[in-house]
Amino acid sequence: MSPIVPLNLPKTALDISRGGDQLFVRCLVRKKNIVLTPEEWVRQHFIAYFLNDLAYPKGLLTIEKKIQYGAMEKRWDLATFMPNRECFLLLECKAPTIPITKAVFEQSLTYFKGLQSRFLVLSNGIEHVIYKKDEEGLKIINEFPDYPSLS
Repeated sequence: MSPIVPLNLPKTALDISRGGDQLFVRCLVRKKNIVLTPEEWVRQHFIAYFLNDLAYPKGLLTIEKKIQYGAMEKRWDLATFMPNRECFLLLECKAPTIPITKAVFEQSLTYFKGLQSRFLVLSNGIEHVIYKKDEEGLKIINEFPDYPSLS
C-alpha cells in the first residue's frame, strides 16, 4: 500500500524521491531523507502544518527523541518545546489505517508523563484527538493550539 493517501490536514508540498523500490521524504526539520512510511507521511504533514499554519518555531520541534521511562527506553514521534525547555505539545502519529484507540492513548501516556507536555495530540492523519492538560487532568479540545507568542 502506498503511504501517500489524503489526510485531514492542509495539503503540503513534500520533497519525495525514490531509491530503488523505496520512497523517501526530505524531512522538514531533520533536513535529511527519511523512508516514507505511512506514519512518516502523517508526521511530515503535521510538521508542515505546525510550521506554516501555526507558526511553531522550527528550532523547537524535535522528532523521535529518546525518553527514559522507568527501565524502558522509548522514542516520541514529535514534540515542540518552549524556549525554557518546557514541553508545549506532544504528538503521537499513527499510520492512516491505524485507529486512534485506548491502546494508542495509553502508549502516548508513557511519553506524556515523562515530558509533562501542555498538550497531547493523537492522530492517524485522518482522526485527531487533542488533549489539553489542566488542574483536573486531560480534557479534549477541538482546535490545535497556537504556539504562545514569544514577545
